[in-house]
Amino acid sequence: MDTPTESTTRVSRRALLATGGAVGAALAVAACGGSDSGASSQSAAPASSPGSASSPGSASSPGSAGEVLAPVDQVPVGGGAVFDGPKVVVTQPEAGTIKGFSAVCPHQGCLVSGVTDNEILCPCHGSLFSAQDGSVLQGPATTGLAEVAVSVEGDSVILA
Repeated sequence: MDTPTESTTRVSRRALLATGGAVGAALAVAACGGSDSGASSQSAAPASSPGSASSPGSASSPGSAGEVLAPVDQVPVGGGAVFDGPKVVVTQPEAGTIKGFSAVCPHQGCLVSGVTDNEILCPCHGSLFSAQDGSVLQGPATTGLAEVAVSVEGDSVILA
């Protein structure tokens, strides 16, 4: 029979499970606070433009007025495109109607991930928002996405 020595440590199954659970919980909490980088969309890949680099800032002051976000044809009807530099999501809920909203979920500050079937998705906790007016369709978010002024000039979507 083996006897423990000073260099041998025995760990109980309970201690091992408790440590594993604590590590898992810490990783889950850390994942909730992160955000994606790069422009993303379920339906379209927006074109790069000068001045679209990521910059820290609040949802109330996205990007620079006059900044070109994407060609209109890259914002599909019923879909949209997410831009992480200015933290804006652009939607086209019906043909010819272009809308802009903050891409920052009001629940815990995650960047929304895309627009499908006129719904804007936050991947962190599953909130859904209307592509028409930014209102909450499904929580846990309790407030909608703030509207961001965008316009169409020629063939481009521009921050107004």
